Amino acid sequence: MRFFSARSMIAASAFMLAAAAQAQSPQLVVAVPSLPTPKNVKTDGGETGVLGIQIAQQIASDLRASGNIVAINPDELRVYTPTEAGAPIYQNWMSAGAGALVQGYVQARDDGRITVACYLYDLKQRREMARKGFAVAAEDWRRAAHRCADAFHKSITGLPGHFDSRIVYVAETGSRTSPVKRLAIINWDGTNHNYLTQGEVTVLSPRLSPDGQRITYISFKDGTPHIRIMDLDGGNDRPLLQQGAMSFAPAFSPDGGRIAFSLAADGNTDIYVVNSNGGRPQRLTTTPGIDTAPSFSPDGKQIVFESDRGGAQQLYIMDADGSGQRRLSFGSGGYGSPTWSPRGDLIAFSKWTGSALRIGVMNVNGSGEKLVTDGWQDEGPSWAPDGEFLVFERSQQGSGTAGVYTVDLVGSPPTHLAIPQPGSDPDWSGASE
Repeated sequence: MRFFSARSMIAASAFMLAAAAQAQSPQLVVAVPSLPTPKNVKTDGGETGVLGIQIAQQIASDLRASGNIVAINPDELRVYTPTEAGAPIYQNWMSAGAGALVQGYVQARDDGRITVACYLYDLKQRREMARKGFAVAAEDWRRAAHRCADAFHKSITGLPGHFDSRIVYVAETGSRTSPVKRLAIINWDGTNHNYLTQGEVTVLSPRLSPDGQRITYISFKDGTPHIRIMDLDGGNDRPLLQQGAMSFAPAFSPDGGRIAFSLAADGNTDIYVVNSNGGRPQRLTTTPGIDTAPSFSPDGKQIVFESDRGGAQQLYIMDADGSGQRRLSFGSGGYGSPTWSPRGDLIAFSKWTGSALRIGVMNVNGSGEKLVTDGWQDEGPSWAPDGEFLVFERSQQGSGTAGVYTVDLVGSPPTHLAIPQPGSDPDWSGASE
C-alpha cells in the first residue's frame, strides 16, 4: 500500500458557456473538410495533398475527444480551393448541418518544412472565430493539427484544449527485487514516446513545468531521495536544494517561478516553497506530523495539501505564504495527493475507502465530493490542461502492476494509455500557447 502515495511521500464563446456548466451545454457541430494544397509536393512527412486530409482528420478527432463538440469528418464534406481558406463561401456550407467550419491549407516550403494554416468560422454569424499558422517539419504535421484544435477548442468553449499536451511518468521495468525506474514522456494520445533518463538511478514523481520545458522529480542519486530539476532534453540536471535533507513531492507554481515541496527534517515533514532556479526555501507549515503533496491554485494564491496533523490523513488549504491554514475534507477514510483543477473550480484527490483506493473530485470549499474511478488501487491524479480529464496511476489487484489511465468527469470508463511497459506517477501538462 502506498497511500501516503508515491506522488506525495516519496513520492463560450458565442456557442456555449465555459467552466462548470460546460458539461450541460449543447454540443456544437463543426465541419472539418480536408485542407487543400496549392501544389501537391512530396515531403518527409508525405505528399502535401495527403497531409491536408490527415491534418483535417486529426483536428476532427481531437475536437470530438473533448466531449462537447461534434466534428463532421472530411470524407463527408465537399472540397474547396486554397484561395477559399481565408475567405469561405458561406452559402456553400449551409447544407452541411454545422454551426462552425474549419478551413485552411497545407503548403510545402523551400526549406523542407510545411506551412499549415487553419481557420475557424461561425457559419451562422458569418465571421472568423480563430486563426493559426505554423511552419513545422513535415513529419511534425500531427502537432500542427493538435495546435489548431487547441485554438479552436478555446475559441468555442473559452477553455484551453489538451490536444498539444504531454504526459510525463515513471516507466517501470526490471524485477521486484531489481526495479528500473526511468522518466518517460508521451503525447496525450499515445504517440511520440521517449525516455528521458536511462534508469541508472531510481526516480519518482516527475512534474512538468507549465510551459512544458522543464521537469522536476525525485532522485535517489547518492542514496537520499531529493528533488532535482532539468530541462526537457535532459540538460542542466541539478539538485533543487543544496542541503542534504530528504525532499519530495515537488509542484510548480502556475507561472513556473516557484516550486512547492516537502522536506523532512528534525523528525517532522513540512511544506516549503523555493524559487525554481534554487535559493533559500521558505517554510510554510510547522504543525507536527506529515504535511505533503502541495498543489497551487491556478492563480498561485493558495495551496492545497495533505496532512495527518489531526490524526487522520485529510486535505487542507492555505494561502501561498503559509497563512490561513484550514481543513478541507471531512469524509470517512483517508485523503491524499490533491491537485487543483486548472479551471480553479475543483480539487482532485486519492481516497482510501477502506477496501480500495479511488480517484475523486470535490469543490474547492470541500462540498460536492464524488468518486470518478472504481479500481482496486487508483492514485495520484493530475489534470489535463483543459480541466476536463484526469490522468492517474492504476495498480492491478494481485500482480500490483501499475499502468497509466485517463478518465473524464462525466462517468465514462477510464482509458488505458498505450505505453510500452508498466508506468506510474503520471503528470499531465504542456498545453500549447
